[in-house]
Amino acid sequence: MSLVAKAFESSGIVPDVIPVAPTSTIVLKYPSGVEASHGNELTPTQVKQQPAVAWDAQPGAYYTLIFTDPDNYDGPEPVYREWHHWLVTNIPGDDVAAGDSLAAYIGSGPPQGTGIHRYVYILYKQPGKINFDEKRLSNKSVEGRAGFSTQKFAEKYNLGAPVAGNFYRAQFDDYVPLLYKSLGA
Repeated sequence: MSLVAKAFESSGIVPDVIPVAPTSTIVLKYPSGVEASHGNELTPTQVKQQPAVAWDAQPGAYYTLIFTDPDNYDGPEPVYREWHHWLVTNIPGDDVAAGDSLAAYIGSGPPQGTGIHRYVYILYKQPGKINFDEKRLSNKSVEGRAGFSTQKFAEKYNLGAPVAGNFYRAQFDDYVPLLYKSLGA
C-alpha cells in the first residue's frame, strides 16, 4: 500500500470523504514556503494563498482537482460536513491554471474552538473533457461551498476512483478572522 493510501485510511479520509484511497501523491507547495505532506500540521496563515500543484500526469489526459474540508461540522449532525475550498476541472495534464475553475481557491479557515481539521486534495483522471454544469464560485463568498460531497460529485461525472491525493491538518489561528471578513462572513 502506498504512503498516501495508508495516510488516507489511517486519518479516516477513507471512508469519510471517498470510498477508495488514491495511490499517488499530489505535490502541494505554498508560496509561504511550506509543503503539505500526508497529514502534517500547517497554519491557515501558511496556506492562505493557492499552492503550486503537481502530479504524474498522463499526456493528453484531463483531470479534476478537489480541495475539501470534511470536518466542517455545524452542530451535532454533520449537515454541512464537507466544505470545498477549491474545485478545478478539465485540467490538461498537470497545468491547473489551464483548467476550468468551478470554485476559486479559498485557504483554510477552521472556526475557533472546532479543533483540528483535515484539508484534503483529491485528484481524478477524467474519462475525457467534460461539460460540468456546476455554478461558478468566486473566492469572495462562502455561498455554495457547504454541504459538498466529493463522492457524489465524482459519481455524477463518472470520474471513477481517485488517482492521487494529499492532505494536511490545520486549526484556528489569527488569520482566520481576516479570511472571514474577506468572505463577508
